[in-house]
Amino acid sequence: MVGSSRKWAYIRIITGTVVGGVLGFYVMHRVEVGYKEKMKERAKVEVRGFSALALEIDLIRTLQSFHIN
Repeated sequence: MVGSSRKWAYIRIITGTVVGGVLGFYVMHRVEVGYKEKMKERAKVEVRGFSALALEIDLIRTLQSFHIN
């Protein structure tokens, strides 16, 4: 009886380790994919913001060139 109990204990430990590893890998994969998407979106916003800033600076320089002292 002790032998079969020990056998099932080993099976539960090994199964738990494998399932836990797979679950951990899946969760970390989802976190990484979500983080990468968020960073891509943030980069797009920064590029748009930079373009708007560049246009604004260009407009200011153009208006300053028309300024007569």
